[in-house]
Amino acid sequence: MANAMHLRWRLAVPDPQEEALCAWLEARGSSAFYREADPPRACYAYFPPDQEAPDPAGLAAFPGVDLLEAEPFGDEDWLAKSREGFGAFEVGARFHVRPLWDGTPGPADRLDLVVNPGLAFGTGGHETTRLCMALLEELATAGRLGGPILDIGAGTGILSLAAHLLGGRALTAFDIDPDCGPAMEELIQLNAHLLKGAKPYESFVGTLDHPRVQGPYAGLLANILLETIQELLPRMAEVAAPGAWLVASGILAERTDEALVSLVSHGFKPVKVLKEGEWIAVLAERVAA
Repeated sequence: MANAMHLRWRLAVPDPQEEALCAWLEARGSSAFYREADPPRACYAYFPPDQEAPDPAGLAAFPGVDLLEAEPFGDEDWLAKSREGFGAFEVGARFHVRPLWDGTPGPADRLDLVVNPGLAFGTGGHETTRLCMALLEELATAGRLGGPILDIGAGTGILSLAAHLLGGRALTAFDIDPDCGPAMEELIQLNAHLLKGAKPYESFVGTLDHPRVQGPYAGLLANILLETIQELLPRMAEVAAPGAWLVASGILAERTDEALVSLVSHGFKPVKVLKEGEWIAVLAERVAA
């Protein structure tokens, strides 16, 4: 009997369309979706053998999205296909990130992070994650990671792990997505070689109003969408200590002014903006009331 055939779409996807397209594909049976870390940063969507792919004409609802290739492949190729396009790479001045199937450690002068692509957002490959990690390095150099620190919408927990490895303590990470609970625990297991028995962060699935959110915090991480940041800013201001830092990303560069105005209006003074591609990250400080 012939092997059941999977289908892989390779797509060109402008950054602003990525989240909406991912949701559209998932609702139509896609079993996995990811973007390459390296240029040209194509996106890939997978469909299992028992799932008919959606009509490509539906992609017209997403400006700039283009289906570059639709490739069928057999069961024996599934693992190899799912791993294509995600290799090891360096982030900032201190980190080397590699997928769990790559057994080659990074350079001795870098922290060798191991991630499992696909479980949840936060593998280090997206510009917003890299920008946040760069700002964490600057905060570490300034001795400002003493904690407590709250990671809002943590995904896999990669930013909390990075903060811990840079010297951060008393970290709490959470996400509203139930899949992120196991992902955050797995990230700790995958990086046991760096942690040497330490638990880098406490984690839970929930919202910013969860009883486990106990401020005041000396630092906040929020690598989420700007709309979500704007919605949560009043509560973030409540749990941030005077002088606390906020690293915020998931913000398109074209909306920089809007983001800065939102931060200022809720008592966060922008200190620095980093940009990569179409995305920015902002370092801000909580102004004393």
